[in-house]
Amino acid sequence: MTKILYLHGFASSSDSTKADLIKSFVKKNTAATKILIPNLDNDIKNAYYQIEEIIKKESPSSIIGSSLGGFYGTYFAEKFNLLCVNINPAIPPIDMSEYLGENINYSTGDKFIINQEQLDWLEYMNKEIKHLKKHKNFMTLIQSGDEVLDYKLAVTFFCGSQIEVIFGGNHSFENFESYIPKIQSFLNMH
Repeated sequence: MTKILYLHGFASSSDSTKADLIKSFVKKNTAATKILIPNLDNDIKNAYYQIEEIIKKESPSSIIGSSLGGFYGTYFAEKFNLLCVNINPAIPPIDMSEYLGENINYSTGDKFIINQEQLDWLEYMNKEIKHLKKHKNFMTLIQSGDEVLDYKLAVTFFCGSQIEVIFGGNHSFENFESYIPKIQSFLNMH
């Protein structure tokens, strides 16, 4: 059984559109793949430990990460030598200081706080993955029309790995479902 861990973006949830599309694809098109889609804690430090615990308990062979989930995915793929597909990923050095204070999860409506301790933890993670070491483990899908993240920074960071830049689109990654077969091939989902 192949296990894949899907990590959603900041202030999102396991019910995000991309998570649902991946879950539906796996159910319909694979027999030996299990997709793990946790609701990540809104607290950055708690999410870190949550992801680490899932990896140690479930032993996935790969990670799919979107936005902040791509940052987390990159960190843990490097740490545990896993394959990783990133969709419009946040890349180091990620600065979330604009979110200090109260925030609202777009998906659940829950209110949560980002404090300095969480930003310090993020800085620790930034330093750990400042330069990608295992390029062959990564496939990155990027849309140039991303209104949240500068796609050129991701192209530079993931240089040497498999990258596909789609011109246009947005941060949500338009037409995501049409790219799932590429993800399936890269992660050997069957």
